[in-house]
Amino acid sequence: MIPQSFIQDLLARVDIVEVVERYLPLKKGGINYFACCPFHGEKSASFSVSPSKQFYHCFGCGAHGSAISFLMEYSGLGFIDAVKELASNVGMEVPQDDFKPDLNHARNQSLTELMAQAARFYKEQLKRSPVAIDYLKQRGLTGEIAARYGLGYAPEGWQALQAAFADYKAAGLLECGLVLENDEGRRYDRFRDRIMFPIQDQRGNVIGFGGRVLGKGEPKYLNSPETPLFEKGRELYGLVQARQSIRDQECVLVVEGYMDVVALAQLGVGNAVATLGTACTADHVAKLLRFAEHLVFSFDGDAAGRRAAARAMEAVLPHVGDTRSFRFLFLPAEHDPDTFIREHGTEAFEQCIAEAVPLSRQLRAIAAEGCDLTTPEGRTRMLAQARPLFELIPE
Repeated sequence: MIPQSFIQDLLARVDIVEVVERYLPLKKGGINYFACCPFHGEKSASFSVSPSKQFYHCFGCGAHGSAISFLMEYSGLGFIDAVKELASNVGMEVPQDDFKPDLNHARNQSLTELMAQAARFYKEQLKRSPVAIDYLKQRGLTGEIAARYGLGYAPEGWQALQAAFADYKAAGLLECGLVLENDEGRRYDRFRDRIMFPIQDQRGNVIGFGGRVLGKGEPKYLNSPETPLFEKGRELYGLVQARQSIRDQECVLVVEGYMDVVALAQLGVGNAVATLGTACTADHVAKLLRFAEHLVFSFDGDAAGRRAAARAMEAVLPHVGDTRSFRFLFLPAEHDPDTFIREHGTEAFEQCIAEAVPLSRQLRAIAAEGCDLTTPEGRTRMLAQARPLFELIPE
């Protein structure tokens, strides 16, 4: 529990104008500063920041609060993380329970630095690999988009990362999943000859990687393992880059892969994110609902896509509310979002989104699977299959 006295001291030392200006361009108007609200789409600047009151307020949507609540709403941070972020900016140390040193924080900070160093190495290697650059060009990506998402390349060879780290035997490299170790204690790089997609937390720190093989090797995508920094069931790829577009459109598009996210951004669809080699979870949904109340899940139209949609539906049911909408988009089996847009255009894809299956219809379809609704027995079975799903919905 952080003492209330510390919170008051922190807010007294922080300048909310400086905090907001890191994320929004502010213009002075009288004694206050103004911008277009980041929490709802608008063309006029109704978002006001008061340096005298150390408070922000939007006259359009009613959003308001302190520097702490701004970080929580804008970056999706929890209360404690927002306090720590502000405190670090002004050189204050957050008091710990029972005055014990925060060893986990120190360890995580060290691992975060290792991941950032690896990300820089992979980015530099991409510049030196004509084969990797040609692959990205063939996928229709420009250097600008590659830079925006921090794409890199893990070279061939068993120990290429030795060039990036003075101590290749450091325990942290194993702990954050950059290297593997065999039974004889010999180390080698986890990612080799792959396009690298850095996975970022909501502060922009690299916490993991996804690697896409250049040729036909398996697995096609290789993800970082679970580490003290990285929990797949909580993180989403591309959320840092998509946040503003999500707020502008008041909608999130959840797709299946890293390349889908990057390719869609290249084609002008900037509000897409992806789950990280795992099914969509309730934690994923809760995180996205901090940014928008309308979620569209895009899946392939094959059997695997239908199964993934069923799991996503179970994840959203605990979050059903009057102002929220959840829809499910099924593309033709031969397409993913990238190939669909390239063949049919962005407008056709947006029309598919507009016609996506609403949650109520998807729930009925899942409940009715394997049921002959022309018979009493089939309808009874459907109700039995629907009951556990309805029990997930809040009262």
